[in-house]
Amino acid sequence: MPTNVFFSPKVNTEQYMFEDIIIESIKMYGQDVFYMPRKIVQRDYILGEDVESEFNTANTVEMFIENTEGFEGEGNIFQKFGMEIRDEATFIVAKRSWQKLVGIWNSDINDDRPFEGDLIYLPLSKSFFEISYVEHEQPFYQLSNLPVFKLQARLFEFNDEEFNTGIAEVDSIENNYGYKISYWDGYSLAEEESLKDLNKALKVFKRYSKKLGKNLMR
Repeated sequence: MPTNVFFSPKVNTEQYMFEDIIIESIKMYGQDVFYMPRKIVQRDYILGEDVESEFNTANTVEMFIENTEGFEGEGNIFQKFGMEIRDEATFIVAKRSWQKLVGIWNSDINDDRPFEGDLIYLPLSKSFFEISYVEHEQPFYQLSNLPVFKLQARLFEFNDEEFNTGIAEVDSIENNYGYKISYWDGYSLAEEESLKDLNKALKVFKRYSKKLGKNLMR
């Protein structure tokens, strides 16, 4: 027997009202973040890895942080090479807001959903998070629609990506987490260089190594 035709959850006015309530709640209790889509410059199709990637745009959008007692994940882990921070967070963004401010209604991006690998910059903690999974079916069809995206993200590890968003606070990650080579002459810090390109950093490292070898031979 088919369902009752006189009762249906697929009422457009109720769906829009539900979305409006969600958007208003996120605007009240959420945070303004920067969403940065990843652009693949060069991909390794054999290993399935993105060798080179860059971030050229940063769109402001409001998101709600689901974690109320702090970041999740494994936290701070002490290893033989030092301390590693493995914080994770879940961001909730209204689908209509994301499509209006970031997605298909934006002139720069033609996607209708967030993608794994994109970045979220949270000014509150000055942290970059990389999206690891996009959940689009929670809440599960309460009014026969899916009004939000749940973005499960982990703390971003810089890996020679380029940032050209035009926002100084965001683009500074290249200077803060680039390659820094220091040369110690045995008495004091003689020279130090900060570079963004790995190949140039390796050349500087070789030059300092030769200089150090000559000093040791004296």
